[in-house]
Amino acid sequence: MMEAGVHFGHQARKWNPKMTSYIFTERKGIHILNLTQTARFLSEACDLLANAASGGKQFLIVGTKYQAADLVASAATRARCHYVNKKWLGAFFATRNLQTIPTSGQNFVEYILEFIRDLTRTQIGEEEYRPWVPFIGTMFLFIFVSNRSGALLPWRVFELPHGELAAPTNDINTTVALALLTSVAYFYAGLHKRGLSYFGKYIQPTPVLLPINILEDFTKPLSLSFRLFGNILADELVVAVLISLVPLVVPIPMMFLGLFTSAIQALILATLAAAYIGESMEGHH
Repeated sequence: MMEAGVHFGHQARKWNPKMTSYIFTERKGIHILNLTQTARFLSEACDLLANAASGGKQFLIVGTKYQAADLVASAATRARCHYVNKKWLGAFFATRNLQTIPTSGQNFVEYILEFIRDLTRTQIGEEEYRPWVPFIGTMFLFIFVSNRSGALLPWRVFELPHGELAAPTNDINTTVALALLTSVAYFYAGLHKRGLSYFGKYIQPTPVLLPINILEDFTKPLSLSFRLFGNILADELVVAVLISLVPLVVPIPMMFLGLFTSAIQALILATLAAAYIGESMEGHH
């Protein structure tokens, strides 16, 4: 471990106080870790991983440091497991220089994550919600940012030789795609959780309701897509008409109202997506 440099810790001016009991000493501004404890905990971690692997568990190896990226990829390939060794630009700026006592920017990011996690947990349940937080969060953030882009800037005012500018969610193709993703997600959740018994919900509480229960699964994506498309389209049309009739200052209150509407629409679709996923795993309601 000494040859591999495992004993080198963080810089003395950038460290977490919770690591105090694991630090042996400090040398040239770098913390030196206690390798005796490292060896013991490493052995326990190996035993834990071996037991999990024997039980058929899946693993995700994460290491986005430049020095470790290639090692992570090669180790994961040999072990035939998933890995992440790169950061996308947004994640880089959102997670760099994280502090034990968060600052304003970190507080904002953590608040958004906590909000999405609570929303998912409320709709899906304490035991099953964790794997679905990234999906629900992606849906919410994509819709929210897309809606806000249309609420802040009346794109329809700008004319193009061919076509027109508009918010992404002002396109029926985008909203239908989001709705179909939700449908695929709750079908997958139900089948993964309950197996073929998932299809038993279509004949509950009586087989007579089979056509209605099947129709319900077709109407869910339709209602999701047309609700979002209709509200965003109407908001952009109202602002565009007001700007064409009166000076720019007058429609500003409507544009701020559009921001509120945009947030509500993102919240509604994310909540419904999580509720459908939770319902598919619990059974017929």
